[in-house]
Amino acid sequence: MRRLFFALCAFAFAAAPVARAQGAYDVVINNGRVLDPESKLDAVRSIGIRGGKIAAISAAPLKGKQTIDAKGLVVTPGFIDLHVHGQDDENYRIYALDGVTTALELEVGTDDVPAFYAAREGKALINFGVSSGHVPARMTVMHDGGVPLHTLLPLDKAGHDVANDAQIAEIRARIERGLAAGALGVGMGLQYTPAATKYEVLEAFRGAAKYHAPVFVHTRSWGSTDPGSAVESYMEVIAASAISGAPVHFVHINSTSLENTPKNLAIVAEARARGLDVTAEAYPYSAGMTEISSPLLDQFANGPDSMFAKLMLVRTGERLTRATFAANRKPGESVILFLNTPEMEAMAMVSPLTSIASDGRVQNGKGHPRTAGTAGRTLGYYVRETKQLTLMDAVRKMTLMPAQRLQTVAPAFREKGRLRVGADADVTVFDAATVADRSTYSQPALPSVGFRYVIVNGVPVVVDGTVREGAYPGLAARGPIK
Repeated sequence: MRRLFFALCAFAFAAAPVARAQGAYDVVINNGRVLDPESKLDAVRSIGIRGGKIAAISAAPLKGKQTIDAKGLVVTPGFIDLHVHGQDDENYRIYALDGVTTALELEVGTDDVPAFYAAREGKALINFGVSSGHVPARMTVMHDGGVPLHTLLPLDKAGHDVANDAQIAEIRARIERGLAAGALGVGMGLQYTPAATKYEVLEAFRGAAKYHAPVFVHTRSWGSTDPGSAVESYMEVIAASAISGAPVHFVHINSTSLENTPKNLAIVAEARARGLDVTAEAYPYSAGMTEISSPLLDQFANGPDSMFAKLMLVRTGERLTRATFAANRKPGESVILFLNTPEMEAMAMVSPLTSIASDGRVQNGKGHPRTAGTAGRTLGYYVRETKQLTLMDAVRKMTLMPAQRLQTVAPAFREKGRLRVGADADVTVFDAATVADRSTYSQPALPSVGFRYVIVNGVPVVVDGTVREGAYPGLAARGPIK
């Protein structure tokens, strides 16, 4: 009996740590269909989260302080959006309801990287990050009228004035200062700064190369013929990448290529095949949006009357005429541009070369439906309805591919976009049978449906499809500070 007593005590002692470990998880997601694009895992599993990290992935259910029953639901890494301009609480809430756990301002960026991060520390629902921007640096150096007004895009001098050598050197220095402060790359919007010479572009790329940082480029033109064609614009940027050694990422290849989308996809593929570090992104809409006062729309001012009907004023929803275009061309107004076709949109979306990013921003509920609906439309329309993408491919485009684009310049991204032990506990849980976008051009802020739970750094921020109030677990996503 004594021998049996001590044997039972020994067994209980040995078993106790296991029981404590199972109960020590902060959050448990049980019995969901877990998809991990890196390992290709697609199976029913349970996930244990502790201290903001994934601590266990198990074939058996786990126990924790908080348990989510994911039976019948899909569990994926949290979505990483490389291209969002709305960087405030209104937008973060909308992104979270679309499964996004990390929202990054990489196309335009900022001229003050430390201030961008400091303004959001402890106040963000989801993770946030920024590039060091050529556009805002040029606005500062050229004394653009948008600087005192805090416009996102140039109004005058930064778009229209050619920089001299001293100004180009100052622009590059400001870009490098941002990279040294932890920016995730260099942002560049050449269609908004048409006066920037090819040499100025090369100098910005050289600054990026010094920090092994990618350049996120909105190319110079979407035209169909040279000079000023979309193909020529892509060749300009790839040349700068090849000369400098800086990686390049083409933003929204669909809306900067239009009918030249197949040609530019082929250019990206061939550049990659020859060893250049070139990537691209797309969004699932055939219309774009921009600020009406920006230089990008100068071409409309002298264009035919028929062009104006392709523009919709965001504030009112009205299609424009030459007269109403001129009357509304002032800071603070934005327009939807109906320039592309569903065929070009789909070609860009389903290409294995592209990640998916929204280019989203709403202000007081007004903006483009891509802000609220990019992931919902991808999963609802492209995966479930039309089957143009597999579920795994769609998830890969919104998780692993964005993480891989950034992990060289920012090693922290090696722990994002994956579901594996040790990875950041950024997780999205959705119902594949019902997930869909609801946002429209008239109601752009309507949130997607079907996203049941969204977890950021181990903290649930969406619970039963509703944003949890008072939770701000979002952290700065940044590169090393040098």
